[in-house]
Amino acid sequence: MKKLSVVIPAYNEERNLKRGVLDEVKNFLEKIGLEYEVIIVDDGSTDQTKKIIKEYIANNKKFKLIENSHGGKALAVMTGMLVGEGEIILFTDMDQATPITQIEKFNPKFEEGVDIVIGSRNGRKGAPLIRKLSAWGFSFLRGMILGLPFKDTQCGFKAFSKMAVDKIIPKIKSEWGVVHFKGGAVNAGFDVELLYLAKKYGFQIAEVPVEWKYVDTERVQVVKDALAAVYDMFRIRWNDLLGKY
Repeated sequence: MKKLSVVIPAYNEERNLKRGVLDEVKNFLEKIGLEYEVIIVDDGSTDQTKKIIKEYIANNKKFKLIENSHGGKALAVMTGMLVGEGEIILFTDMDQATPITQIEKFNPKFEEGVDIVIGSRNGRKGAPLIRKLSAWGFSFLRGMILGLPFKDTQCGFKAFSKMAVDKIIPKIKSEWGVVHFKGGAVNAGFDVELLYLAKKYGFQIAEVPVEWKYVDTERVQVVKDALAAVYDMFRIRWNDLLGKY
C-alpha cells in the first residue's frame, strides 16, 4: 500500500486514550513498515482529550491534532480526510472496535484497483438486542429508500483513494456540522451518503469482513440516532432528485 492517512475523530475520548489506543495504532503501523500519518480531529471535547493528545503528539511527529468546534463525527471525519496527504485515507474509531490491524485485509483490494474498501461486521456479537434490531431496521430502510447493496454501511472502518475523497467530500461537507442534542453525534447518515455518492459516481467499492468487538459508548443514542438516520436517507434521495449531487 502507498502512503496511508489514518483519520481518527475524537469526542471525550479520555478513557480510550488512557488505555493506550494511540500506541496500538502507532506500534502496528511501524511494525508493518508503512509510510503513514495519523490525523486526530477533536470534535470540541469537554474532558482531557485534547490535553492528552497534545502530550502524545509532542513525541510522535507522525501524529497531528486538528481542533474543531463541536459539530459531530461526520464533520470531524471529513475535516481529517480533506487534509490527509496519503494516497489512501482510512477513518477509524478511537475505541478501536475494529482494530487498525484490519487494514491489512484492505491492501489486496486496493492493489486490484478498487477505489473504496469498507469494513463489514458479521452478526455484531456482544451488542445489545436493541442495537441489533436498530441495525436490521436501518438496513431494511436503506435498501428500500436508497438501493444500496452493502451488508454493512455503518462500520466505522472505511478507506478511500485520495481521488474518491476529493470528488465526494466537497459535495456533502456543507450538510454536516450541526448537533441537535447534547453530547456526541454519530451521524449514521454520513456513511450512507458517502457510499451513495461513491456508487453514483462510479467508484469501485469492495466490502471486506473485519474483526469487531462491541464497545459501550455514550455517543450512541439509539432512538435519536435512528430518527436522524431515517431523516438523512430521505434527504439524500431528495437531494439527488433535485440534482444537488
